[in-house]
Amino acid sequence: MTAPKSNRKAELLAKTVEHVDITAFDARPVIDAMRKMSFSSRDTARAADILNMAIEDKSCSPWLILAGSTSAGGCMHVYRDMVRAGMMDVVVATGASIVDMDFFEALGFKHYQAAGPVDDNILRENYIDRIYDTYIDEEELQSCDSTIYELACALEPRPYSSREFIHEMGKWLAAGNAKKPGSLIQAAYEEGVPIFCPAFVDSSAGFGLVKHQKERIAAKKPYLTIDAVADFRELTDIKIAAGTTGLFMVGGGVPKNFAQDTVVCAEILGVEADMHKYAVQITVADVRDGACSSSTLQEAASWGKVNTTYEQMVFAEATTVVPLIGSDAWHRGAWKTREKRRWAKLFA
Repeated sequence: MTAPKSNRKAELLAKTVEHVDITAFDARPVIDAMRKMSFSSRDTARAADILNMAIEDKSCSPWLILAGSTSAGGCMHVYRDMVRAGMMDVVVATGASIVDMDFFEALGFKHYQAAGPVDDNILRENYIDRIYDTYIDEEELQSCDSTIYELACALEPRPYSSREFIHEMGKWLAAGNAKKPGSLIQAAYEEGVPIFCPAFVDSSAGFGLVKHQKERIAAKKPYLTIDAVADFRELTDIKIAAGTTGLFMVGGGVPKNFAQDTVVCAEILGVEADMHKYAVQITVADVRDGACSSSTLQEAASWGKVNTTYEQMVFAEATTVVPLIGSDAWHRGAWKTREKRRWAKLFA
């Protein structure tokens, strides 16, 4: 299906989302002031303190956990710069965060700000997808799908963990194929930081991989698969190797639970692994439905996943507080003396 060309579409996609730069402003005075306040401000300051503690702890390996659409909403470079600086050793994310948002922009495409309320049927007529007040050109998204398809067809037809496939994506970008340099995927590849997407095919990657498999099956040829069990095994291997760990979680859901479950998985394997020592979760999810985007951190302690000594829930919309916490950590500078773990070496 080809989208209709119209001036209306150009009008709707006129204003691009610009990603915040945590190095361009110093949030330390704001966090210091918040520490003397109450409600979500004080929670945010304590979350910043815990993140800094994890970065300062020479024995700790901090992990970045991403769910939701904050990358499309302007926080993409926050996460990239945290990886580049060595604040984070591992990324666990939704497929959408990594493929539909980060890889999508690495191909030279953009996310756009909605100028105001628009009938979603009109958006559909113009082949525009909406994430709250952010737009994506569906034609460009399908180009992203096609690129994943081409990558899959170029690789050896065998099972891959999502970590391994995303490594190949980063390698491809770094080889000169990136239209936008400095994506999270490329930065992680270059820094030896593995990215896991436990629900990888719930994204544009899924469409490309389904097309790859359908064509290979029709041609009676072997095809590439994504091995979710390998994801769990590999991340658990990192947890065992890391020892002390900290989680900085934006959103929750599958990435959060997946990262937390590595402690339990290690125990099942007969290895005594410490609970995640440091944990921050930023979410707007409610606790009253029994979920809170894969449980509160306190509830996770009952499962043996998270130590509650240094944990903080921040009930806030993430794009309002993540840049502050990230800028605070950047400017306090504990990352400058921290050794990068480069866990990708475990799978070389």
